[in-house]
This record gives sequence, structure tokens and C-alpha cells, in this order.
Amino acid sequence: MTDWIENVGGARQAALTITPVIRSLSKGKQYPVVCFSEKSSFDDFLQVDLADVAGIDGLVKKLQTFLVPGQPVRGVAIPGIGEFSIQEAGTKASGQRLQGKICLVTGGAQGFGEGIARSLAAEGARIVIADLNLAQAEIVAASLSGTYGSDSAIALAVDVGDEASVRQLMETVTLRFGGLDLLVSNAGILRAGGLEEMTLQSFELVTKINYTAFFLVTKYGSRPMKIQAAVDPSYSADIVQVNSKSGLEGSNRNFAYAGGKFGGIGLVQSFAKELVENRIKVNAVCPGNYYEGPLWSDPEKGLFTQYLQAGKVPGAKTIQDVYDFYVSKVPMRRGCSPADVTRAIIYCVEQQYETGQAIPVTGGQNMLK
Repeated sequence: MTDWIENVGGARQAALTITPVIRSLSKGKQYPVVCFSEKSSFDDFLQVDLADVAGIDGLVKKLQTFLVPGQPVRGVAIPGIGEFSIQEAGTKASGQRLQGKICLVTGGAQGFGEGIARSLAAEGARIVIADLNLAQAEIVAASLSGTYGSDSAIALAVDVGDEASVRQLMETVTLRFGGLDLLVSNAGILRAGGLEEMTLQSFELVTKINYTAFFLVTKYGSRPMKIQAAVDPSYSADIVQVNSKSGLEGSNRNFAYAGGKFGGIGLVQSFAKELVENRIKVNAVCPGNYYEGPLWSDPEKGLFTQYLQAGKVPGAKTIQDVYDFYVSKVPMRRGCSPADVTRAIIYCVEQQYETGQAIPVTGGQNMLK
């Protein structure tokens, strides 16, 4: 084993650096997929010896001599580490706005997350659906693969509030695809209640999932993005937090949720300033209420039920009363849909001159000042 491999922490850690480097150096019209495997057979892949590599700059120079633009190769084999297969971005119809991008959506198994994942897949992205509910995530991934091709989506389990789980997720994505281009931090939780009803346990749970988790996914999700940006001067990536209109304006008897979302915007602005040097844009989209989604409409745990029980809507006696109350606040007179949110996410990706923004998607209910 070379000194470089030992210095970075062993073969697996070396692979986590090498996969984004190979992906960047193998770019044609689009970035390919680079998949790592701990094989020893090496097949007919290019043989690359890293014995004389001293650091990432040396690694890049070494690989550049093998990965020549316009000369596609099946993959690279590195003794002591494994194989890195190189696959073209795919044959999906041209003109799709996210063609060839690797996009990860946390909380992508249902609700806003599922809708976002489906819309991103329709634009040509390869989708990673990361969710605590792996069984449901696999159903969504299978549906997308059936519609857009077998390599269109995969499902991975994650507990976004657990650091080890988040790190494992991001490392799996890096080794499976070679990098990450768009991270949508969507997973969230809500527990409504006033000061007297809210327990510390519930408050800390909401804060962990809505605030702390964004720190974790950004910390580990930005690592392959930074490597690609260091190798390819034309590369840029995006991190988008699905925030809420409650991150723009306080919410009565819903302070745990609103506080975490307000804090999330502070993280967005701070991460944007830090990561801009790596050409990673960090923004938030702040949706209004998605009334048809399970967050609102679940008959047992949905917000209509919670708000009715918490007395959040004065005089409301039925769920329909709560629904009517909220719709009346929206100038557009309808709820926010996943398609509305995805349009804002794609805007964040396509524009090149904004970072650290919190974009309302509220039908006019919240307006920028």
C-alpha cells in the first residue's frame, strides 16, 4: 500500500477521493457515472499504479495521463484499492434540464420529497431517494426506474438526525455514482403545540430533524462536490434546503417547527458564504402548505388533525374548518404542490448568480421585502 493511501486513511477513504476525481477527468458532454468495486480481477480496465503519488494533486496528474479527453475507457483498476467503472450519463432524450446530474433527495419516499424526486427524474437526473422508510423509498425508486430506465433511481436508508447514518449515505452515493451534483435536504418533521403542551423530547426531536440534520447532510454531502470542483474548473454543484413559509414568519403554537426552519435559513446563508469558494451554491425554497400531502392530510398525525386538537384555528370544530381557514390566507387560493417546489429548485440550479437565498413558494402568502 502506498504512503498516499495510508495517509488518507486506507483503501476505502482513498476510493472516496478517487471516484470524484475520475468522474471529473472523464467528463465529456456530461459527467459520467463512476462506480467503485473492491475487485481484484481488474478485467480489461486501465491499470494505474499510485506508488509515486504523494497527494491529491499528484493523483490528478497521474490519472490525467490515462484519462485522455475523447478517448473513452471502461474503467480504471488501481492495485490495493479496486476498480472504478466508467459509464456514460445515459441515453435519455436531450434537452432535459438536469440530464446526467446525480441528485439526492432526503425524505424522498413520500409527500413533497416523492413529488420532487419524480419531477427531477423527469428532467433527466439520476435520483437517490434517501429515507428512513426504506421499503417505501424502494417502491418509489422502482416506479421511477420503470418509467425512465433501470438506472434512473435507487433507494437508500438514512436517519438524517444520526451522523453515522448520514456519513454512510453520502459515502455510498460517492462510491456508487462517483459524486453528487444536487443535494435536496427535504426530510422534515412537525410536532405542533403551545408552550404548555410541548415536551422537551418533542422539541428536541423536531430540532434534530429540521435543523441539525441540514448541518449533517451539508457537511458530508459537500465533500465529493468539493473534490470535483477542485479538479474541474467548470464544475458547480447545488445544495437546496426545502424550508417552509414558517422559516419566514413565526407560527402560532408551532414554535418548534418554525424555530428550526428559521435556523435553517441561517445555516443556508452561512454555508453559502463558506462553500462559494468551492462553487457550491446553497439556497432554500420555502413552500407554502401542501394540503394533499400526508404531512397535512394524514387522518391521525396530519397537521389538520394536530391543529384542530391544539386549538390553533380559533373556532374551528372540524378538519374542514381548518382547511378553509388556511386556504383563505393564500392569494392564489390553493395549496403548494411538489411541482411548484421543484420549479424553484431547478431555478436554483440553473441560475449562476444567487446563493444564500430563501425563495418563497407560497402563492403570494409570504412576499419578500
